[in-house]
Amino acid sequence: MDVYLYEVFEEEAALFQQYVDKRFSYEATSKTIQEAGHKEPPARLISIRTQSHIPPEWAAHLSGILSRSTGYDHLVAFKQQTGVRIPCGYLDEYATRAVAEHAVLLILALFRRLIAQITKFQSFNRDEITGMECKGRNLLVVGVGRIGAEILEIGRGLGMNVRGVDIVRDKHGVEYVSVEEGISWADVIVCSMNLTEENHRYFSYEILSQSRAGVIFVNIARGELSPLKDLLRLLKEGHLGGVGLDVFENEGNLALALRSGRASETDIVGVVREMLNYPNVIMTPHNAFNTSEAIKRKTQMTIDQILHFQKHGDFEWKL
Repeated sequence: MDVYLYEVFEEEAALFQQYVDKRFSYEATSKTIQEAGHKEPPARLISIRTQSHIPPEWAAHLSGILSRSTGYDHLVAFKQQTGVRIPCGYLDEYATRAVAEHAVLLILALFRRLIAQITKFQSFNRDEITGMECKGRNLLVVGVGRIGAEILEIGRGLGMNVRGVDIVRDKHGVEYVSVEEGISWADVIVCSMNLTEENHRYFSYEILSQSRAGVIFVNIARGELSPLKDLLRLLKEGHLGGVGLDVFENEGNLALALRSGRASETDIVGVVREMLNYPNVIMTPHNAFNTSEAIKRKTQMTIDQILHFQKHGDFEWKL
């Protein structure tokens, strides 16, 4: 077998079967590595997404690791942990528009109090579900890469005032500000940063408490950038007007706990469940990338990466 793929959901599996056309042999599972319970790697080349934890002892038995994601901080962590020089690859841009639209979806749903509206439908009651319009609101995007720039563009199209925060100020037409200036100005803050060793817990209680009361916070980047306990504290204090999350710290353990129904080792499930008691909190299962258009691009890029690895012993898009 040439490659084994973990974390493959149903639609992705169907496309993979359609596109591979016997160019290499593979097997796939919807489970993470820890859910699959494999003691040894089932192939020399494995492919994961972001929730699998690769056992350090596998390092000596692998010839390559491909993450079917544009983020690769988890691969960097594995290489640092093991000290090995295994070729590690990722996917180039395939879901920029999908993720950007998902961020705006969360903003609109929070503005219009969608969860409360759905609940109120049972009695057809319109009390306490008055929402807000986007036009004239202040949108701050922290991390103006390809996705962040796309979010700003959509926000501008909705009539919002838009600003960006980034250490690299290379996007034409973006008004860049410091994070301190931006947070005190914003009605909506969207996190679309890359995760690095330096920016863990970037959106901590200390930072977000400097924002306007009633601010909406959305994270579609990495969960480690916005600690859940800090967000919960700000919700309890009534400071945050809404929270939209598609990513979560310790996401692999959280996903495993929710799928299995077992308590999380880090008690992160308890924090999540408490946050979901708030009608101004929306959480989605790391699904921002998941559109039919993006999955087709993702599948083709994955196949291209595998074929490139077979020919060259390395990946086209690599660490």
